[in-house]
Parts: sequence; structure tokens; C-alpha cells
Amino acid sequence: MSKLHIVGIGPGSIEYLTFKARKVVESSDILIGSRRALELFDDVDNEKIELGAWNMGEIFKVAVYKACQGSSVALLSTGDPGFSGVLKPILKLVDNVDIEVVPGISSVQICAAKLQIPWDEANIVTMHGKGLSNGIISMLSNGKPTIILPNRTVDELANFLLDHGIDPDRNIAVCEKLSYSDERILKTTLKEVVNKKFNYMCVLVIY
Repeated sequence: MSKLHIVGIGPGSIEYLTFKARKVVESSDILIGSRRALELFDDVDNEKIELGAWNMGEIFKVAVYKACQGSSVALLSTGDPGFSGVLKPILKLVDNVDIEVVPGISSVQICAAKLQIPWDEANIVTMHGKGLSNGIISMLSNGKPTIILPNRTVDELANFLLDHGIDPDRNIAVCEKLSYSDERILKTTLKEVVNKKFNYMCVLVIY
């Protein structure tokens, strides 16, 4: 049966891949995802299409087209499809395609667990695909921890916050490459992360 499955694959480690995600991928005709996402399924024998920043719009259209033509398509989304994932752009493309969303474990959830933050009591912000804005400044004053997915680099966000009057000694945690073997969690202050180098796969918490 033709269907477009949007599959959350977790933060990156196979340990956080759900049984449901695995089952859906194994039963699909076509598997679409980033290189690191596809590597989780090297042993699955189906057609694979690599998704990258350079071809994202084109490949999303291919995914929808293939499903409309009768194929079962699994489109892999890092973390959870509904939070900075591929669900939003796909919904803008589809009309009468049968869609199933398979939720995954997001890096925000892993971050909150590692730092023991009840994340229903936190501000949660994604800057993926968005510019820096003053909205986050007011949010930082409401007394809650703020969990942020930065758009580009950690020091870019840190400099923006400092330039807009946030206390340089404000406590911050940088959670880098969560779930990977070289995962790193650094607890420091806002001023100390400026000019430090981090992988692009980071989650920040400002307390």
C-alpha cells in the first residue's frame, strides 16, 4: 500500500531508535534521509536516496511523488519529525497523500534527561532555519530554564545574547553530539562559551 511515512530516528545513536521506526523502515520500498540517518539502516535492503541541505526541497518533492505513484516511502527525520523535523515542510507539499508520522526521541528530550530538567517546566526554542530575534531575550527573564536548538554556532548565539544585555555570568550548559560516543556536556557561563568551538549538533540550556 502506498504511504509516506515520516520516521523520527532519534538523536543519532542506534540505541535511541525505536522498534516502530525500525519496523516501518524495513517494510518500506524507498528510504530517504541524510547520510548519517541512512547509516543506521545499512543492513536494510531497499532503495536509498540521500537527503542533504543542497537538495532538500527537491527530494521532499520526490518523496511525495513516489508515494503518489504507489511506493511505500520512509522519510527519515533526525530527532522527532514534529520539532525542527521534516513534518512541517512535507505538510506544505501534500494534498491527498496518506501520511503516517512515527515519533522519535529528540535531542531536546535527551538534553533534559541528561541535565535532569523537567522539560514541561522549561522554555523550548528552536532557531533552526530562523534568524536571531529579540523574542528570546524576554523569554530568558521568566525564571524558567531555556532549552535552545541554535541555528548555526554556539558563539553566534552567545554573542547575540551578550550584545542584548544578558548577564555574562548567566549559567549555560552546552550539550554536544548527544547520544554519540564522543558526547560532551559543558556547564559554564555565557561569557566563557564565546569563541569556543563546538560541533553543529548542539543543544543549549540557559538557566
